[in-house]
Amino acid sequence: MKEISPERKKLYTVGLILMAVGILLFLSVFVSAAMHFGDFSNFAERGRNQFLRAFIGMVLVGVGGVIRAIGSHGTAGSGLVLDPRKAKEDLEPWARMGGGLVKDALDEADVKISQSAQMPFDEKLRRLEALKEEGLISHAEYEVKRGEILTEKF
Repeated sequence: MKEISPERKKLYTVGLILMAVGILLFLSVFVSAAMHFGDFSNFAERGRNQFLRAFIGMVLVGVGGVIRAIGSHGTAGSGLVLDPRKAKEDLEPWARMGGGLVKDALDEADVKISQSAQMPFDEKLRRLEALKEEGLISHAEYEVKRGEILTEKF
């Protein structure tokens, strides 16, 4: 199983921290406004200060989100670099996890998906013939399975 690199984990953590600091800065504006409700002394300076804190907070949330996405999905997986091969490589752990979750859900629902059901009719017969020629199955087993495949098709 491919793991996410330590560098990407650090980027993800830094992004989360920046987002948290940005949210705290933004919310501090509302706390300050509530604490000074009705107090209009030094209003212009306090207003500039609150606007600056809110703006910096929003910027930190945005920058943190981009850094977190890069850490989570890699440069190509997050869309920063347009390289489909690299994106597939960057997103591979998440794709495996998603496939694993789907497999777990199918197992829980007792749904069985076999690859042979998805295989074309003629390919099933060719593979069965190859098994017989290699001596992996007997002629009798071959005939039984061949009959099953022919019955499925028609």
